[in-house]
Amino acid sequence: MTATAVAGAVLAGSAACGTAEQLSAGSKLDKAFDQLGKKKTLSFELDLDTDVASLKALDAKSEPAPGDEIPDEAAELISDATITVSVQSKKPIEESGEKDFVGMAMKISNADGDLAEYRMIGDYAYVRADFDTIGRMAGSPAPAAEDLPPEAGALKSVLEGKWVKFNTKEMREAAAAGEEAEGGPAPEPTLDAKTQKKLADAVRAIIAREVDFKTADGEDGTEHITATAPFRTLITKLFGEIRPLTKDLPPGMELPTDKDLKDAPDTKVTADFTLKNGELTEVDVDLAALAENAQVKKLGLTLRMSDGTKPTAPADATELNPMELMEGFFGAAMTDDAEFSESDLADLDLAEDEL
Repeated sequence: MTATAVAGAVLAGSAACGTAEQLSAGSKLDKAFDQLGKKKTLSFELDLDTDVASLKALDAKSEPAPGDEIPDEAAELISDATITVSVQSKKPIEESGEKDFVGMAMKISNADGDLAEYRMIGDYAYVRADFDTIGRMAGSPAPAAEDLPPEAGALKSVLEGKWVKFNTKEMREAAAAGEEAEGGPAPEPTLDAKTQKKLADAVRAIIAREVDFKTADGEDGTEHITATAPFRTLITKLFGEIRPLTKDLPPGMELPTDKDLKDAPDTKVTADFTLKNGELTEVDVDLAALAENAQVKKLGLTLRMSDGTKPTAPADATELNPMELMEGFFGAAMTDDAEFSESDLADLDLAEDEL
């Protein structure tokens, strides 16, 4: 959420450094992102706007090894996939830290229904997934729940697509105990406020020089603000401006070099921001041109925003002990190994005699 607000502020501030039209666009985007930050509940819906033919063409361009091509079923599922995220905080989102968020929900779905769903309410996480559909998409069918041994326990509920829940606080405490036994946890990578400001200033300076903002009226009282820039030029200069700050970034955060980016397409890419009554409701980005492939006719991302709803705990979720789940999983594997019968051993003995 903080990253979204920073990105919005950078875009708005950058636009404000340019022409009168840029100034108007920047002011409107600034206010729109500011309104998002003041909300306590918020929902995002991310749609991949593409089709099977475009996905297959992209996959072919990557030159996959024989047999590793994207399955038709996977392309069909991905082509109309939607990711929905809702968050709830005790404070306005722009002021919220990790401990202030009291609820979160994420769902992946397509035209056939929900593929997977995750919710975090208090100290509990709730999960369910359609493993049959996901298995077909991956080309590796999931095992049938009825074929699992009794030791599998809650794993059966997982494979049946039922809601299961586990206590995240207990998991964190167990993980902390294990880390303490190994000499203590590694410090989490963080960005201090001073470094965040340096990054924002660096990005703002590049966007002000490289991005072209325009405004236009839409339907039903909406207004569109577009931001356009050549892709390779923009990202090369962005990373070039940020690179001197590498020493202030968390350990392990490596930035690509100019050489790494030289083959990136320099096609112009446009992000279309839709505002209604001053509020940001949708962002559309057309990525088809970046594919540099005439067969990729449709490849875009759409992000929709709304006030959101309070995430709730699903009823009748089976409580899951992660350790028991692992024991059940390995127990099932051991059961399969047990099917290696005495006759198999006899065959091995025979083979040794033949040697």
